[in-house]
Amino acid sequence: MKVTIAEELLLLAYSEDEGKQLISTVQLDPALAGALLAELTVEGRVELSDDKLVLTGPAPTGDDELDAVLSRLGDERKQRKPAWWVQRLQSHKLRTRLLTRLAEAGVLTEQRSKVLGIFPVTRWPEADPSVEADVRERVASVLGGAEPDARTAVLIAIMHAAKLDRKAFPGASKERVKELAEGAWAGDAVARTIASINAATIATITAATVAATAGGGG
Repeated sequence: MKVTIAEELLLLAYSEDEGKQLISTVQLDPALAGALLAELTVEGRVELSDDKLVLTGPAPTGDDELDAVLSRLGDERKQRKPAWWVQRLQSHKLRTRLLTRLAEAGVLTEQRSKVLGIFPVTRWPEADPSVEADVRERVASVLGGAEPDARTAVLIAIMHAAKLDRKAFPGASKERVKELAEGAWAGDAVARTIASINAATIATITAATVAATAGGGG
């Protein structure tokens, strides 16, 4: 089945058997937003102009989530920087929609339970491991030195921004990950846009982490 880069990120961000998140929500949600923007960049729908994201291809992609972002980009009266868009697009609702979509496609299973009989918890173990296996094979090949396609390189860059690469591929070369995250694989315009989206994702994660830490210490 065809999945978006954001969905590939989700599959790597949850443990296969238990369906638990490997990284915090504070890291994952901005990364999902960044993944949507990055995919639209790779598809030639969005580019960077004067540090702002500009809609260049408004025609529908056929994917509900990507098309929703295209619509929002088209409806926004002012051109905005990537950080503005990452902050606006990230949400637990986006994460839940993508997880539910994967479950409805038979890739994941939605398991609801309660901790201590009180607190509701939802796990997302894999039902069809072949989809993630294909993603892992692609990523591992590129991390091992193979020439990257744009989608795989973007996925690695977004994983790095969320610090998921350390959890999902602990043996990967840090130098190789950094090289891919910096966009050495892409043309100048695409590389600049992807780099700006990654920087926005990292900044959003950092700000949210600091806020959460400060809130927890109060």
